[in-house]
This record gives sequence, C-alpha cells and structure tokens, in this order.
Amino acid sequence: MKKLLAVAATAGLGLSGLGLGATSASATTSAPGAFQPASLSWHACQPDIVTGAQAYDALGPVKVSTIIKCAELQVPLDYAHPNGQKITLELTKTPHQGSGAAKGDILVNPGGPGGEGALFGPRVYAQNSASMQAAYNVIGFDPRGIGFSTPKLTCDENYSNAPRPEYGTGGKHDDAVWLKKSKDYADACARKFGAGAKIDLLDHLKTVDSIRDMDTIRKALGHQKLDYYGASYGTYLGQTYATMFPKNVGRMVLDGNVSPKGVWYDAQLNQDVWFNKNMDYYFGWIAKYDSRYHLGTTQAAVRSYYYKLQDKLAEHPLTYTSGGQTVAVGEDELVDNIQNAAYRRSQAVWNSYASAISAYKAGDVATFAGTFGAPTTGGSDDNSFAVYLAVQCTDTAWPQSWAKWHSDAVRTNKTSPFLTWGNVWFNAPCLFWHAKPGTPVDVGHTKDLPNNILMFQATDDAATPYPGALELHKILRGSHLVVQDGDRTHCIVHRGDLRPGGVDSYFDAYFLNGSLPSADTVHVSQLGDPTPPAAAAAKGQTTPSADTVK
Repeated sequence: MKKLLAVAATAGLGLSGLGLGATSASATTSAPGAFQPASLSWHACQPDIVTGAQAYDALGPVKVSTIIKCAELQVPLDYAHPNGQKITLELTKTPHQGSGAAKGDILVNPGGPGGEGALFGPRVYAQNSASMQAAYNVIGFDPRGIGFSTPKLTCDENYSNAPRPEYGTGGKHDDAVWLKKSKDYADACARKFGAGAKIDLLDHLKTVDSIRDMDTIRKALGHQKLDYYGASYGTYLGQTYATMFPKNVGRMVLDGNVSPKGVWYDAQLNQDVWFNKNMDYYFGWIAKYDSRYHLGTTQAAVRSYYYKLQDKLAEHPLTYTSGGQTVAVGEDELVDNIQNAAYRRSQAVWNSYASAISAYKAGDVATFAGTFGAPTTGGSDDNSFAVYLAVQCTDTAWPQSWAKWHSDAVRTNKTSPFLTWGNVWFNAPCLFWHAKPGTPVDVGHTKDLPNNILMFQATDDAATPYPGALELHKILRGSHLVVQDGDRTHCIVHRGDLRPGGVDSYFDAYFLNGSLPSADTVHVSQLGDPTPPAAAAAKGQTTPSADTVK
C-alpha cells in the first residue's frame, strides 16, 4: 500500500509473508564486517534544514530552529565490504535544555519507508514535554537515500504530474496503462541507481541496511545502548534492530506498529480494508454536520456523493489555473489527498477536506483545486516514493504473477473500494524492480530479546491495523502495550493526550524513569472526534474572475 508515515500524506505498505524463509538474528548479524565510524562533528545546519525546523518553532516554548545542530556520518554502502564505497547520512541534534549533562540521546524515525528523519528530530523535540526537553537530546537522521543524505534517490520527477491515469477497477485498458507506467518508473530507477550505475544504491536499501546504519549511529554517538523512538514503519526498524542487535537496545518505544508477519504484499491488502472502514466513519462524521457541509444527512448519502464525484473526476479531471500555475484534480489526486482523513482524528484535516468538497458542490472550484490539486507540469520531488519502493520491493520478494495481484485486488475491492486500486498502482513497480530481493529478519528470534520495549497503538489505526500490533506484542516477549480504545489515529504519541494517565504520560514515565505500565497491556480512552471550527474561521475563498477552470 501506500507509505507508512507517521507524519505524511499517503499510506503505503505492502507485504508478502515470510514463506521464503526467515533469517535468524545470529545469521543476520554475522554477515557484515566490523565498521568503526568517525566521531560526529556537530555544526550549524544548512539553511534548508533550519528553515524546515522553523515549522516546529510554534509547538513549544523552545524555538528548535535556533538550537538545532547537524552532522554528517559516512557509512558503508555495503556492510559486507566495510572498507568499500561510502555514502553519507545526515543527522540532526536538538539538544536538551536542562543543566548538566543530558540523560541521553533518543534516536527517532518517522516511518515510511521514505520518510525524511533529519527534520523529524526537531519535531519530536518540540512536541516533547518540558521535562523531556530538559533531559534528552533528540537525534534525527535521514536514512540512506533519503532527504539530505547523499546520494538522494530520485527516478522520475514527472511521475506524479496531474492528472495521472485513473486508477480504475481492474479493466484491461487501465491495467495496461498503469503496468507500463510502473515498469517505466522501475526502469528509470535502475538506469540511475541500479547495477552498472556509479553507485548501485538499489541493491543496498533494504531494512537491514538501515538497521546497520542505526547501530553505526549508536557507535558514532559513543553509546553502549541505543535509545529509540520509531513511528509507523519506524516500528519495523525498531523491532528488527532489537532482533539483530538485542544487547544494544536501551529504551525503545514503538508507536503505530507494523506486524512482521505481513512483510510486505499482504499488508497492503489488509490496509485496504481498514482504510475503507475509516473513510466510511469519516463520511458519517460529515453527515453529522450536514448543516455545515451540505453533503448529505446520512453516512450513505455522503458516501454516495463522494464516489460519484470520484467517478466524475476519473472520466473528466478538473483543471484550474490561477496566477499562471495550472493544477489538476482527477480520481487519483482526490484519493491520495483525502485518505489523510483516515490516518487520524484531526479538526484541521477533517474540516479541510469536507469543506473543499462542499465548496465544489457550491461551485467554488478555487477552494477545491487548492485543496486537492497537483501541478500538471514541472514535476515534483519523488524521493520519498522512490525510497519507499526501493525498500519494500527488496526487503522480500513480491508475487511476480500479475494474475494474482489482479484477482486479490478485485476480491478486496468488492468490499473495500476506497483505496484498493490506488494501492495496487502505488506498489506495482515492485513487479518490475531491478534489485535482488532479500529475506526478512525473523523478528523476535533471538534468546537475548530485550523485555523492556514499550508499544503504543490505537484500535482503529488504518495504516498499521490493531491485530498486527497484537501479533507483534506477542512476538516481542516481555513488551508492554498501551492501547487507545476506539481511536482512529495512526501513531498516538504526541497527538494531544496530555491527561494524567494518558498516552503521553506513559511515554514520559518510560524515558524519564524507566517506568513501564503496571500491566502487560493498559487501555486508555480516546480523546473523541473533532468538531468543525467556527464558520467564520473556515470560510473558503471565491473563484477569482481572472482564473480559468476546465
């Protein structure tokens, strides 16, 4: 499916069981040679990173953009040849504000795969409580191939120019168009970063490569143990690290948990079901506030209006020009944006999309295009998408039979139509990927597995469904699980639950005091659905007469 990002827009994940056999911790950790990194040299960050950090200055009393530091870390492209070709990871450090030495360094990862982590560091720091800010430095890092790390994997910047071909529902024409588009993208990645390229990055972007990078970061920080917070796909990094390097784990929090049993093809099918459930819930929320949005007084009515709009845009995408820039909204652009409403309960997100569709119904296409539109020319940064594929397509082998993909999607789409075909085409380049797939680590298969891992999970998380978190909880023997009942938020730490006994109190107690919940599993009540903001604050703009709509 789409990417497992704690902070990003698209979903995205794919699974393909462990049927090819699973690698044990001992077999995995014995492969790479010993690599000793240089010590980190922290310095002022480049302007782009400082500017990115400014987005989080308003989240707390500390302006993180004024204190953030950066460092570059060289790591082996191939850990089997530690003295061979090197690549560079970009790290950030948002330092503690307490007196004396810091309690420690928390390495953080936002998920993906393909999520930029250098700027996730200042974000986590800004959202930390004052006590956590006083105690811990937060270390962010862009994994190999991502963001400010070099080289940066990009394949075709024009791939997402709008409107893209309609996702369809498995018809021969749609399939042929998208299969060609997917193959062309995989071929473009191979030409730039595959075998024979200056740097054969595609063969070294598996999860296990990032795990070894994480342990190299631990060494470069000078620690015997690694303290870690991982969100979404970052939980897969954490659980794999705990299996490969169990004796190096300090305190570890996993938030929005990936089940290792679905890596990666089956997971995308599972996500389709859960995203559909959450979108139906969202349609019901819109209906509850029909006096505001005017899209229907029942869930069924809102759902019907939405799917009619999606079908209309599939046949006749809307294009809108303003200020010399043209954007388009087709079926794909609508689905890819509105699916964010299924990621978490959020007044800003839920109101924005409902208001934009309401505006469209009322004839205000400026608001609609401004919310859902994507540029028709000029391209966009495909780095996150490229790395997502590079990891997922090579962590393990995907089915190579298009007939299987097609039949699975047709079956799933009958009951879960919202995301199924969009998810198929998000992952379809894996059918043509030019890098040898590996074998997933058998998570938990080590006698030294740490018993102090703390997990957080919402029961109605669509990106990483709750049953998978329960599976992982059993696999990570001795772990503790904090469950937010009835919540639809993907990754629940730092989402506003500051109540005594709430989610963030467990997070703080663990890192500050090493305190784990008294029970194996504890349940926390949800915060409740948002309500629309005041009408005046959310009033949309009208269409300027100089703009053009098609």
